[in-house]
Amino acid sequence: MYDTSSSTVRRLLVRGMLAGLIAGLFAFVVAYAVGEPSVDASIAVEEAAAKAAHAGHGAAAAAEEAEEELVSRDVQSTAGLATGVLVYGVALGGIASLAFAFVLGRVGRFTPKATAALVAAAAFTTVYLVPFLKYPATPPAVGNPDTIGKRTTLFFLMILLSVLLGVAAVIAGRRLAPRLGNWNATLVAGAGFVAAVAVACALLPGNDDAVQVGFPAAVLWEFRLATLGIQAVLWAVFAVAFGVLAQRLLAPAAPRTAVAEPVTV
Repeated sequence: MYDTSSSTVRRLLVRGMLAGLIAGLFAFVVAYAVGEPSVDASIAVEEAAAKAAHAGHGAAAAAEEAEEELVSRDVQSTAGLATGVLVYGVALGGIASLAFAFVLGRVGRFTPKATAALVAAAAFTTVYLVPFLKYPATPPAVGNPDTIGKRTTLFFLMILLSVLLGVAAVIAGRRLAPRLGNWNATLVAGAGFVAAVAVACALLPGNDDAVQVGFPAAVLWEFRLATLGIQAVLWAVFAVAFGVLAQRLLAPAAPRTAVAEPVTV
């Protein structure tokens, strides 16, 4: 049994935030290389549509176009992007490390590395993948701005439902394990989670106005695949980095002891 005292949890929290920072660095590289081109393309589409809409408005349109941005696009795509991704990674790393400390030794006899991988996979699935399937990401300024509050509320509601259903599936799997065995209990709990998520997706309203009519489908799917890849890289790197750090803390390598060689007479 591993030590989960308060002092150990604090050290796990620090290591989780460090692993989240490392994962954020990798995610930033992917976001800048893969995600930013689709963002630039969507902004270009938006600007072209705005120019076409305001072509006949004369001086008012010219004054509106001449208005400078508070933060330039170059800053947004570099320093702004890096700050947002790194803060996001550190925050999620800290939360995931606390979840790791809670489930360690309670979901099976797994090593810290394996437990870190399971926590990261569960977090990626419940926090991002499942909500993404119902409410996929969209580039900035391509939807109806009047419904952004409603769409944000629905997205976070889907995250909450996904996390609660995931916790319920883990509890159900543990209770079924003595009767069905670990493998069968895992299959039954997983099938129940999928069914419950499907019902939730069917009952929650959709985002019909999240994307404007006529927006290029290629740019939209490029952006969505990029966001999915960023999250996958973030959680994969976190699983590896935090798994190594947690393993060193909780199960350090046994020191080598000198063994005296037998004396041959």
